[in-house]
Amino acid sequence: MSYDRALTVFSPDGHLFQVEYAVEAVRKGTCAVGVRGANIVVLGVEKKTTLKLQDPRTVRKIALLDDHVCMAFAGLNADARVLINKARIECQSHRLTVEDPVSIEYITRYIAGVQQKYTQSGGVRPFGISTLIIGFDSDKVPKLYQTDPSGIYSAWKANAIGRSSKTVREFLEKNYKENMSDDDSIKLAIRSLLEIVQTGSKNIEVSVMGPDSILRNLTPEEVEAVVTVIEAENAAEAAARQSSK
Repeated sequence: MSYDRALTVFSPDGHLFQVEYAVEAVRKGTCAVGVRGANIVVLGVEKKTTLKLQDPRTVRKIALLDDHVCMAFAGLNADARVLINKARIECQSHRLTVEDPVSIEYITRYIAGVQQKYTQSGGVRPFGISTLIIGFDSDKVPKLYQTDPSGIYSAWKANAIGRSSKTVREFLEKNYKENMSDDDSIKLAIRSLLEIVQTGSKNIEVSVMGPDSILRNLTPEEVEAVVTVIEAENAAEAAARQSSK
């Protein structure tokens, strides 16, 4: 029997192959990074180079779900669009019913629940995306969550999804510090993406959310300025290592 044809059939060793294929689709997607600082939370994504005649504003890897919740994804763009619409409707429905905005964990749990539901129904397939969800609740503490195609969700201090995410995650583990300043958080997110993005700042998009819950997208000039500082620091470190030999 071919166990990878049916979504709802386990293989003898306990795998759902369709879910594993969805995870593989995430691994082939462009990289996304989330970093939680002391007062802000940062999302950085690797952008594909847009075609010469294409409007770059229509290609977005970071989307607002509500005024205070933002999501980045890695994987299939079409799947992400559907999941983002479902999440936005849930945010609006929650405000209408409870008269309060959703908590970050609530909307993460909802998204993970939708993803999990699509791993156990016939006639559908799993969502081929992982997500990073950031935002602030009423306590004004920055939050960062991740969801997987299998429906797992978890909270993180810093994380990466998508292409070469293991390499980026190892970099974050080495360089992350508790209660980082705003500038250090932005710099760490960009530095981690530069580990795998060879074309520099033009293929990096960064969004920052502060305790006022307003999402700010860094301009290409601001990203370029941070990349220039990072390159200068790296050159100084290399020179120091060379002189110490």
